[in-house]
Amino acid sequence: MAVTLNRYDWNALAAELDTQGNAVLPALLNADSCRALRERYAQPDGFRSTVVMQRHGFGQGEYRYFRYPLPDELATLRAELYQWLVPLANRWTQRLGFAHRYPAEHADFIDQCHSAGQHRPTPLLLRYRADDFNCLHQDLCGPLAFPLQLTVMLSQPGDDFTGGEFTLVEQRPRRQSRVEVVPLNRGDAVIFPGQFRPNSGVRGDHRLTLRHGVSRVRSGERFTLGIIFHDAE
Repeated sequence: MAVTLNRYDWNALAAELDTQGNAVLPALLNADSCRALRERYAQPDGFRSTVVMQRHGFGQGEYRYFRYPLPDELATLRAELYQWLVPLANRWTQRLGFAHRYPAEHADFIDQCHSAGQHRPTPLLLRYRADDFNCLHQDLCGPLAFPLQLTVMLSQPGDDFTGGEFTLVEQRPRRQSRVEVVPLNRGDAVIFPGQFRPNSGVRGDHRLTLRHGVSRVRSGERFTLGIIFHDAE
């Protein structure tokens, strides 16, 4: 899973997140890395828990949270992505008037999570089959949360599955909600807010609340990798 993140224009990505609430990293992972991650799903010893979504009213499908220690490549990718995203995260918290600032290194942020009682790793693999879907939700795992996260497509739309579009819904004050469907090919990643983002208005910055989900898979099998930067309670 050799990834070179400095090939992306992070200033342009930050601007896209500021204005649209999501941004795509094309070809973050290559085909071999996607296949290797899909194959990990059949190795339950590498995961701390399995969630069957319909048992909890989350939708229909299944996902598994990795256990610590994370696979080396995944741990490295999580830490390096954090370093590129933390300047934007701190600008957002400042714009919204929050006192908390995120440290420059992911390891230091994880230490903060553990001090707050959040010890469980949150990176996960998700598997959807025909008629599976994921209801609109937020991945809030405790009081300490990083404001951005990623979903990486591990299967190829049209070849491995149909349907199953990644969907964001943004709630706007005194307006109807805005829906964004983000097309992803295998290996692409979408960055999006885990809870809310700042938006400039006539009276200054205010919050826009976002939820994300997956539309119904029509056929085949769809795998994704979720990268959440905070740990869970």
